[in-house]
Amino acid sequence: MKAIITAAGLGTRFAPVSKIIPKEMLPIGSKPALELIVEEARLAGVDGITIVISHQKEMIRDYFTSSSDIDFVYQEEQLGLGHAVLQARTDDDVLVLLGDALVHGCSAASEMVKISKENNFASVIGLERVPLEKTSRYGIVKCDDHDTNSSVVTIRDMIEKPSPELAPSNLAVAGRYLLKREIFELLANQAPGKNGEIQLTDAIARAARDAKFGEVKGFVYDGKRCDIGNPDGYYQALTIFRG
Repeated sequence: MKAIITAAGLGTRFAPVSKIIPKEMLPIGSKPALELIVEEARLAGVDGITIVISHQKEMIRDYFTSSSDIDFVYQEEQLGLGHAVLQARTDDDVLVLLGDALVHGCSAASEMVKISKENNFASVIGLERVPLEKTSRYGIVKCDDHDTNSSVVTIRDMIEKPSPELAPSNLAVAGRYLLKREIFELLANQAPGKNGEIQLTDAIARAARDAKFGEVKGFVYDGKRCDIGNPDGYYQALTIFRG
C-alpha cells in the first residue's frame, strides 16, 4: 500500500499568506501541518508516500527532500481531486490523505487499514457526521438505512456537494480514503463532474455501484477533522493540537 497526499491546491481561501507559504506548511506547534499528515501515513504502515504538488509549492519538496520514503509529482492544472490523485498513479492500493485536513484524537488512517482488513480488504472512506444544512459543502454518501447510525457502513453511492433536500444522508467524506488500485482505472476515464472537475467521489461512487470492484465501506472515525485550508479551521487546529 502506498500513500498519496494531495497538496497542489492554490490555497485561495488563505490568500494572501498562501502566496508566500503553502497552507500545508503552516506551523502546528514546531512542525508544519503536512509533517503531521506524513506521520499519520507512516503510522498506517505504507510502503512509500507520494506528495502531489504544484510548481508554486517547491517549499514542500525542499522541506522533505531528505526523506527517503517520499517522492513528488506535479499537478500541472487544477482539475479536481480525482485528477490530482491520478497524477500519482501506482500499481498498489492507496491511502489518500488530503494535505489540508488534520485529524486530532485518533490515527484515522491506521483505523481505516484495520477496518479494511476486517472486511476482506475492502476500500474504506473516512466519514464524519455533518448538519443536513451543510451537506452542500461535502461529498455525501448513501448507505443502507439500517447502517446510518453505525460507525462502519456499506456505501452504495456518493454525491458531490448535494443540496440538503437531495442529500442521501448526513455522512460526509472527511479527508481520508483507502482505495483499491482499480480506482486509477476509473479515474482515467472519469468524466468531469461538479464544477467541471474530475471528482474523486464520482469515481468512488462508480466503484460502489459495480460489484466487480468489491464493497466500499465507510468509517465514521472518532477524531476531530480540522480544515486548515481556511483561517478558522487553522485556528481551530492550533487550539486543539495545543491542548
